[in-house]
Amino acid sequence: MSESAARDERHKARMQRKKALIDEKIAQAQDEYGLLLVHSGNGKGKSSSAFGMVARALGHGIKVGVVQFIKGAASTGEEAFFRRFPEEVSYHVMGEGFTWETQDRQRDIDKAGEAWAVARQLLNDPQIGLMVLDELNIALKHGYLELDAVLADIEARPLLQHVVVTGRGALPGMIEAADTVTEMSLVKHAFKAGVKAQKGIEF
Repeated sequence: MSESAARDERHKARMQRKKALIDEKIAQAQDEYGLLLVHSGNGKGKSSSAFGMVARALGHGIKVGVVQFIKGAASTGEEAFFRRFPEEVSYHVMGEGFTWETQDRQRDIDKAGEAWAVARQLLNDPQIGLMVLDELNIALKHGYLELDAVLADIEARPLLQHVVVTGRGALPGMIEAADTVTEMSLVKHAFKAGVKAQKGIEF
């Protein structure tokens, strides 16, 4: 047997063992309920990943709710696109811009409270299968909302409703409550090289 053929055989044997292990894990994973997912970290892609899940949910005929807590001063491509589907996506931009732009903590607290009131209504709606709470972590980190109250409302949602929370600086309590947590790490970003935010990439 040639070295190439032997290598192919070893690869096939490894993949067969791997498939058996994965098939066993899939067979054991039979629970089904609404998940709480958290996307945090300093890297790019937290909201982008959440909106990818929105597209995926819509592909399966699942209705979606979106509440954006910090963003709002400028329109985004996600908002422009998903507002094309008003029957499937309940989209709410509740922020007034990044905290270093607003520079008014009390107003930010008031806006976060208004946003959470909308989020609570959607979290109570059994027709909503996926909720995106975009930049909620920022509002919690700055103390605009109380973590315990937020988690209580999330916990009380319909059994099969999924929730995605985004934003850097996720609090330990949010991470502990979550089923799946992804930390986006920053390796390199064009902004540091003087490249401005561009349509279709950053917004």
